[in-house]
Amino acid sequence: MSENVGTPKKQGRNNGAVVMMCLSFVFGMGAMSYAAVPLYRIFCQVTGYNGTTQRVDQVSSVVLDRTMRVTFDANVAPGLQWDFKPVEREVNPKIGETIQVNFTAENRSNETQRGQAVFNVTPGEAGVYFNKVQCFCFTETDLKPGEKLDMPVVFYIDPEIVKAVESKNIHTITLSYTFYPKEGPKPVASNEGGAEKIEKKL
Repeated sequence: MSENVGTPKKQGRNNGAVVMMCLSFVFGMGAMSYAAVPLYRIFCQVTGYNGTTQRVDQVSSVVLDRTMRVTFDANVAPGLQWDFKPVEREVNPKIGETIQVNFTAENRSNETQRGQAVFNVTPGEAGVYFNKVQCFCFTETDLKPGEKLDMPVVFYIDPEIVKAVESKNIHTITLSYTFYPKEGPKPVASNEGGAEKIEKKL
């Protein structure tokens, strides 16, 4: 019996197909790695995963006769010489009630510094129900030497939090901020008037 041996031409085609498959796999993995960070960020914003809060443009129209304890945590990363803290350590709003709380930041260095805050909510299951109407974390903040700034946060807790199995027994939420230094040209003077003011009564 004679053995079936592939022709050199056929073997060459098979080897080329294997090489193309390997290259496609490598390029595909590279593309997935490049897209992983922004996709993860979008996923967290939509689902509230990892304590990511939600940004909304309007206040809640439903207010429950039940309160939620909300505590605040403030931190500053190395490289930013700021004193950053909440004015109130905790509040107890009704669920669905839109309220404003304030933080203060003071530049203790001898030069203008720029920072931006990142935030998260614990427990993580509450993130999707914590809705921010206004927050200083949406923009970069510049402070001149010795300048102090009042920074408001306007938020409400979605009444749906009491219906979901994973969140209905939550009684305390912690909103945590950390200011990080940001690179970029420093302004000659900061904007007058400080942070935006809420013109309409919420």
